[in-house]
Amino acid sequence: SGLLTRLQTSAPRIRTLSSSNSFSQNIPSCLWKLGRLNHVAIAVPDLEKAQSLYKDVLGAQVSETVALPEHGVYTVFVELGNTKLELLHPLGEKSPIASFLQKNKTGGMHHICIEVDDIKAAMTELKKKKIRILSEEPKIGAHGKPVIFLHPKDCHGVLVELEQA
Repeated sequence: SGLLTRLQTSAPRIRTLSSSNSFSQNIPSCLWKLGRLNHVAIAVPDLEKAQSLYKDVLGAQVSETVALPEHGVYTVFVELGNTKLELLHPLGEKSPIASFLQKNKTGGMHHICIEVDDIKAAMTELKKKKIRILSEEPKIGAHGKPVIFLHPKDCHGVLVELEQA
């Protein structure tokens, strides 16, 4: 019991937040809600090798390759149970993934996608809060739903995609 007494007396004191400092009180009420993480997108220089890693080596369920010319990418989705990975490969010379891979030769994390319940309300409110949106209107994304991208410089260096749930 001597050890337990020493641990109890030498343990640092942890201050707990009082109910007046509750996190929820600092969050303004919104006309839209942020939902679950839909996917994490990874730019890959070799789509077949990346598909093989997730399917053959790691045993994941991997989709067929889908071309999205409007976004300048080929996409493949890797199912993870609680979310997905989106493997991205350039489609065409103007692909944003081509320029990303020029800077990151071996590939890497490109963006995260979070679902929202009302993308139009989100756009209106985010613009008021000086968050730059990379398109005037939502585009149809890989899941056939409207998506927008938020400027990484306004999101702590992360390209954030919002998708209508």
